[in-house]
Amino acid sequence: MTLPSAAPLDTLSDIIGLLRPHDCVAAGLDAGGTWAIRFGRHEGVKCNAVVKGNCELVLGAREVVGTSDSKFIPNIPIRLEEGDCFVLPHGLPFLISSPNATGERDVETFYAPVQHGGTAVHGEGGDFFMTGARFLVAEPMARELLDALPQVLVIRHAARSEAVRRALDWIIGELRVPTPGQALVIAHLSHILLIEVMRQHLSAAPIEATGWMAGLSDPALAPAIAALHADPARCWTVAALAGEAAMSRTTFAVRFRRVVGQTPMAYLTRWRMLRAADRLSRTDDPIARIAERAGYSSESAFAQAFRREMGHSPRRYASERLDVIETPTPQKK
Repeated sequence: MTLPSAAPLDTLSDIIGLLRPHDCVAAGLDAGGTWAIRFGRHEGVKCNAVVKGNCELVLGAREVVGTSDSKFIPNIPIRLEEGDCFVLPHGLPFLISSPNATGERDVETFYAPVQHGGTAVHGEGGDFFMTGARFLVAEPMARELLDALPQVLVIRHAARSEAVRRALDWIIGELRVPTPGQALVIAHLSHILLIEVMRQHLSAAPIEATGWMAGLSDPALAPAIAALHADPARCWTVAALAGEAAMSRTTFAVRFRRVVGQTPMAYLTRWRMLRAADRLSRTDDPIARIAERAGYSSESAFAQAFRREMGHSPRRYASERLDVIETPTPQKK
């Protein structure tokens, strides 16, 4: 599939920008012989690249049997070759192993001695090498934007997956040898990872599920979505958006609802509120200014719309987000 134009990539940058990746941790895996490692649920997004060898990936969860035994609920293994990448955007547990391996090690004990940026070694190593990074993303944007992605994104060896692998290697290098500006470099590299992964996902095949990614991959709807993102404060109507898509109002509205999963005006309102929530959590801008940038001339009308969409008034949302920032909770690796 060919992307409809360059415009959706600008839209993609606009959307991913709200995720604001942070708190990145990374490590390598060097394995030899037969091995299997079980990873539990995780926060944020995990990106991994197979640099050498091959492995099998199985998504699933542990099922406790009795009081002491446990097993991994089997799924169809996904075979990964050298140069392939896989991304887990929903925190699902998984098992990664050499082909046809039996038995497993728990990730907590296996990686316990490894510092961020280091490499865990199984056996004598040498047969398989993988780099990986996990980073947190901003809420509530994560729920809104990552829900459009499948349980796992597999990127086969190609120019794009090479870019992902290089970004992962760079992250590990930054974490291994602390240098001035490290945090900012890693944040930018995390953005690059997300953009490259979603670019590949958009270009690899038609998006089957509904959502914003399906809209971006639809050649007819993409120009309208790009125009909406370029100027969200504009007084948009369904007819005006249909004009951007060169479609009749009715045809556009029906197609948008079918592909994206909501009406054009509902999508516009939700996007305006997400952008406003981002500004409320990051800036000291007056609510009146944020309302104006969201396309509302009345602060009260904006507050009503924000409460409907986000569940809180703008002022309460800003104060609660400030409390979270000032008293952060420890994050799991």
